[in-house]
Amino acid sequence: MKLIGMLDSPYVRRVAISAKCLGITLEHEPVSVFRHFQRFRDINPVVKAPTLLLDDGTVLMDSTLIIDYLEALAAPGKSLMPNDLAQRLRSLRLVGLALAACEKSVQLYYERNLRPEHVQHAPWTERVEGQLAAAYAMLEQELEKQPLATSGPLDQAGITVAVAWSFTRLVAPEQLQGKSLPLISAFATYAEGLEAFVSTPME
Repeated sequence: MKLIGMLDSPYVRRVAISAKCLGITLEHEPVSVFRHFQRFRDINPVVKAPTLLLDDGTVLMDSTLIIDYLEALAAPGKSLMPNDLAQRLRSLRLVGLALAACEKSVQLYYERNLRPEHVQHAPWTERVEGQLAAAYAMLEQELEKQPLATSGPLDQAGITVAVAWSFTRLVAPEQLQGKSLPLISAFATYAEGLEAFVSTPME
């Protein structure tokens, strides 16, 4: 199986790290949706990263759907999501907030770096900035109730939170300045030192 996309995408990196934590080997093909648009379209006409190309030619899209498939392929009993219903609900909430932070960070990056300055829309940007701040503030509140574990195997909530934080720091660091988010920051620092993250650097 091939994972198509660049690791500077939080969604591609999330899949790559999840696969490693599940013990599944993926061949990574770093194709950019911008610089290699035609090459990507030849693989997946929708040109959406991440794309998972299966050995039979089937194409899967969307990081959450790809990870769901990888979970089904993993060894029996091996999962990145807890079985306990209450803990599973908490993990889903953390993952949802972290993915929202990824989405808003991507939107800010596109608005500021791909749209000409004279057509950038300040009210839209301010709205997205507020949504990004809310996602991280709510994540921090969740970690105050129950911190993410810094021992034992990584779970999907930890992977997604750390990937989101590192991505925002890369593309919109000014959005984190002056924010009191010590628990997210400390966990992301811990996670980025683990082998699954170190061997999957943002490009």
